[in-house]
Amino acid sequence: MEEIRDNILARVAEAEREGWLGEVEGLKVSLAGAEDKLAQIDRQSQKATIILGMPTTRSGDVE
Repeated sequence: MEEIRDNILARVAEAEREGWLGEVEGLKVSLAGAEDKLAQIDRQSQKATIILGMPTTRSGDVE
């Protein structure tokens, strides 16, 4: 996803150099969406990890 954001940034720079104002605006909308998605992914990756502990065997399961 970061590659997509970086690509959009490069396209925005190109559009600004070329004076493609409509393209710049559209790319900025796409950029905002990509940044929102990256933030969402980051928030999800920071959620608490549940530690389940070591599994145990019942005495009847041992051969």
